[in-house]
Amino acid sequence: MTDFSRRDFLKLSAATAGALALQGTGTFQDREVRAAPNYWWQDDTATKYSYCDMCYWHCGVKAEVADGKVAKIYGDENDPLSQGNLCPRGQAGVKQVYNPDRLKQPLISTGKRGEGKYRKASWSEALDYAAEKLSGVSENWNGAESIAWLNHCTSGSWFSHIAAAWGSPNTGSPSHSLCLGAREIASQLTFGLPVGEHMPVDWENTEFITLIGNHIGENSHNTLMKDFMGALDGGASLTVVDPRFSTAASKADYWLPIKPGTDTALLLSWINLLIRENRYDRNYVQKYAKGFEELKKRVKEYTPEWAAEVTDLEQSKIEEVGREMARYRPHAVVPPNRKASWYGNDTQRLRALFILNALLGNYGREGGFYFSAAPWVQDYSYPSMKLDNTGGGCSGGGGALGEDTLPEDVRERADKKGEKFLYGSLAEPELIDAIANEDPYPVKGLVVAGNNIFHSAPKKERTKKALRNLDFYMAVDILPQEHVMWADVILPESTYLERYNDLFTAHHKSTPFISFKEPAVEPMYNTKPGWWIAKELGERLGLGEYFPFEDFEEYLNDRLKPLGVSVEEMKEKGTIKQPQLSQPFIEDFESQGKKPPFGTPSGKIELSSDRLKDNGFDPVPSYDEPEEPPEGYYRLLYGRSPVHSFSRTQDNPWLSEVDPENAVWINSDQAEKMGLEDEQYVVLENQDGKRSKPIKVKKTERIRGDCVYMVHGFGHDTPKMERQDEKGASDIELQSDYELDPISGSAGMSVNFVRVAKKGGSS
Repeated sequence: MTDFSRRDFLKLSAATAGALALQGTGTFQDREVRAAPNYWWQDDTATKYSYCDMCYWHCGVKAEVADGKVAKIYGDENDPLSQGNLCPRGQAGVKQVYNPDRLKQPLISTGKRGEGKYRKASWSEALDYAAEKLSGVSENWNGAESIAWLNHCTSGSWFSHIAAAWGSPNTGSPSHSLCLGAREIASQLTFGLPVGEHMPVDWENTEFITLIGNHIGENSHNTLMKDFMGALDGGASLTVVDPRFSTAASKADYWLPIKPGTDTALLLSWINLLIRENRYDRNYVQKYAKGFEELKKRVKEYTPEWAAEVTDLEQSKIEEVGREMARYRPHAVVPPNRKASWYGNDTQRLRALFILNALLGNYGREGGFYFSAAPWVQDYSYPSMKLDNTGGGCSGGGGALGEDTLPEDVRERADKKGEKFLYGSLAEPELIDAIANEDPYPVKGLVVAGNNIFHSAPKKERTKKALRNLDFYMAVDILPQEHVMWADVILPESTYLERYNDLFTAHHKSTPFISFKEPAVEPMYNTKPGWWIAKELGERLGLGEYFPFEDFEEYLNDRLKPLGVSVEEMKEKGTIKQPQLSQPFIEDFESQGKKPPFGTPSGKIELSSDRLKDNGFDPVPSYDEPEEPPEGYYRLLYGRSPVHSFSRTQDNPWLSEVDPENAVWINSDQAEKMGLEDEQYVVLENQDGKRSKPIKVKKTERIRGDCVYMVHGFGHDTPKMERQDEKGASDIELQSDYELDPISGSAGMSVNFVRVAKKGGSS
């Protein structure tokens, strides 16, 4: 495939990644998985199995290798996630390997932190230096808790493994505190079950879908788009609640352009309508739920008439959609979004969403949510240790130690949220605050692996202050991103196509499965896999007993042995499916004389939560009025690009060519009032005077007039990455405020407001 045709393909993918995927090509029954075509070079290549690491979806891939180089990657037709297909990001995984901007060898700083002055070092020297510095921090301050570990993605669990083995409670991932923490905790409070990485919606049988701030088609998750497309092709109706006319909204029967921050009001009004008009699933609620009377009493005041005033929506539309939900129940579903941290009241908002689903009688029912079956694979046999099989934030692997392995005398977490019973992973913004202000105790060492802290955590200037306050800072990454170039030691990681990684255990409706990743090619430059870096560092820290395997094949064989499979066999298979573990619906349990697996204290769906009440929280959701924008300001909303993952892929040579910078969506009427032209560059200023880099204007009727929108992940300050240096603007630069959810610890960052501070010329 020539470069020209590759560019054409990616341009088409970027322009239509959402719309094209959602147009559909037939019903579920009509669609067939097609094998990859036979390219000219395939007769002389070796096929290597892996799973994609360009985003957390982890689609199964095959890599074709010719002359020691990756010639092509494509979806594994036997993998239930990829089903033989990849999105543009997945296709561009080749260019992650062959990106000339990659980090190429270990580096040790020779200047002040943040100056970007480094000298080359051998791996032995760099690891010895890092271990010496980390040990010094531990000895000079308060032990292992003086060191924090912020990790993400498939290699992140190995650094969490070191933290737990050493005895530090200060380890976490942005996936909880900045994205899905409120969603997972709300689901567990209501159903006793997490949502998990892949949304357990029975798309094949659903008939009425309501998306609230859920941007399917713009987050470009392979199977999710295909399943959603299949539901629409099969005749399902769609409602989209969003201040912005998103890609999904363009496919909707109803678009409700809600006032930002009032989503809970709308959800409570639908709960009110279902109860008041007796449209809820009475038999389901009586049999499987508790707390109905408390719920009924609480929502009595939250009528559709009240909600229309609060949300700026038509009362008739609110009522019409609510009645349509009820008409299709239990084949009506309201899926939550992964990016669930919005306004600081997020657990209760998600509680309202899950309670609405419960009244529709859809959990554990066809056309609603299925019970997501987990595959089984043995934990690695560490000496006298229990394991946490959650991985490092976006992996289904089982490398990290659980909290129950920590010594009893370890202090509370530095984020000061450990005392709250529901807090899960570390609240990353609060940890950074603790480092910056040495409260509640000094944290003087920091290790960051696969986590762009300058593009994930709000209050970027505070993050820089925290880094300046450290005695030692180490970064493990693939690219010389801005935060990486502040580190005292930089350890370059191999890309996912150059390394083994842990097994990916994927929950699934009918075929829970295990995916395998092997190196497609030898690592380029002087880079190493994350597991190897962690093992070598751990051994230097005196933690060698927690890395007892000689190489990664030994580790994988230990986990695979009870399944009667070896690494060599996985190299031929790629995946192991375990359909016998699937029990997706309530009747699958009741037919065996078992109760449905609701894991709440009562064993039922909890519409009113005693657990919340006992810990000083409202047991039933209520509505909190959001703060209004100051005069002349707009609420700042942000989201994803179909061809980029967070801030990780903007420097990818193929993807940056397709989508090189972002724009700020401004309602056309508002733009006219300000005298703004389409494609004109402006500077945004937030309520605290923080300014963005120049960003071009997108005048559009597709957004409300009280908010603006921009895609996350741009505006890098990265001279070593010329392809992305200062392209577009960063939403994080404008997020100098956030609201911490008191239940989950998630940081709601949609509480910032901006105005156009400076006008520039057209592009």
